[in-house]
Amino acid sequence: MSALAWLPAVLAGVLTLHALANARLLRRPVAASFPERVAVLLPVRDEVDRVGPCLRSLLAQRGVPGLSILVLDDGSTDGTADLVRSLAGDDPRVRLLTGAPLPPGWLGKPHACRQLAEATDAEVLVFVDADVVLAPDAVAGAAALLRSAQVGLLSAYPRIVAGSWGERLVQPLLQWSWLTFLPLRAMERSARPSLAAAGGQFLVADRSAYRAAGGHAAVRGSVLEDVALARAVKRAGGRIALADGSRIASCRMYESWDSLVDGYAKSLWASFGSRIGAAAVVGTLILVYVVPVPLFLAGLVAGSSGVLLAGLVGYLLGVLGRLVSAAATGGRRWPDPLAQPVSVLLFGWLVARSYRLRRSGVLRWRDRPVVPW
Repeated sequence: MSALAWLPAVLAGVLTLHALANARLLRRPVAASFPERVAVLLPVRDEVDRVGPCLRSLLAQRGVPGLSILVLDDGSTDGTADLVRSLAGDDPRVRLLTGAPLPPGWLGKPHACRQLAEATDAEVLVFVDADVVLAPDAVAGAAALLRSAQVGLLSAYPRIVAGSWGERLVQPLLQWSWLTFLPLRAMERSARPSLAAAGGQFLVADRSAYRAAGGHAAVRGSVLEDVALARAVKRAGGRIALADGSRIASCRMYESWDSLVDGYAKSLWASFGSRIGAAAVVGTLILVYVVPVPLFLAGLVAGSSGVLLAGLVGYLLGVLGRLVSAAATGGRRWPDPLAQPVSVLLFGWLVARSYRLRRSGVLRWRDRPVVPW
């Protein structure tokens, strides 16, 4: 029993070492001057409470003489378009487009992004969500990194802003998961579409690679259109890369526990390929990051120093992994990593809930049905 009790600690140690290696290899945009034409593409739907800081940060961009900003209003009913007009004023870089009706077989965001991409002939396309706020050198730095890395698609993950305890327990798992489990350099070199990740909050694309991949038309029904687009770029012979964008971008994806739960419900079911895959992933996470806690308690009650130590070491290595992720991606370093077992259990519950709601056919987002691909 004592030897088997060390399995979670061993696995947690290996994964934490992998996260440390990835943190050292992580690409980071730096301030630069970028001479090519860049179009920042911002789809909005009922974002009157969030689009202001985002658009102001876009208007403050520097280092890109050929910058244009295209905003597509996708059927907003809350005054989003009026706010965009007010903030943009007579700035010639900004164009406000009115979105076309959603065709059958399309989800809202891919359709909006496709319209935006077709409205410009810029060499570099920068897709930004309305909840993202960029530093003044963000667009130039990310575009320059796209070129220096020689990739067709670059995902620069923003710093995740988490206010409530629910957000603080769940949101850091986004960065932690790819830093811990994804071999970053192998992903860049590999042509396998299955070895891909991306975050749609701040996504930079070479126009020719984007078009070769079929653009957002190729991922029209994908709930995770960002990951699907990364895979499409790979299938077309292009390369992708991830970067830490925490120093140049921030994002508060959800502003309450209810909105977080709804947001994860619409997409988690699409993240694992199947229920069996989801169960395997969640089960592995529980084994590595939750089981050490009952092991420690069992060792304490039974007076088994070996089991107690195995549980304690496993727990601390899990906490260390979260600390590594937080330090590398601009997250909160303390005390949130101490709650890693609770975070994993909450994530497992969110996965189960997402599958249950998908099976019942009631998943919706922004008053539209979530259509399976």
